[in-house]
Amino acid sequence: MINREISSRLAAGHGRRVTQLADAAARWGGHVPEDPGITELADLLEAAANDASEHTARTLLAGAVEDLRAAARLGGLLPAVTLWHLKRAIDQEHTAHQQTVPAQRQGHNR
Repeated sequence: MINREISSRLAAGHGRRVTQLADAAARWGGHVPEDPGITELADLLEAAANDASEHTARTLLAGAVEDLRAAARLGGLLPAVTLWHLKRAIDQEHTAHQQTVPAQRQGHNR
């Protein structure tokens, strides 16, 4: 009973994180497929990292890609660890986005 509850919570968390990462990839201009996998999201964020003009954003996105690739390698073997990598990737992407938005606003105000 407890294992089923934990598994359900981890699966729900995994689904939420993948959705958040898909939204993030779309925000960076990626064409996200309808039901993306972690590897596809890593590829999209890697392309965003390569296109990022800000060094900090590029570095943070590269870190997010590393975490996504680690999560993809784990697959379903260690769901809690996979979820941790997904959360870390989201945090890095979010910070990269926050770094980029103020720079874009300054560029538009000139």
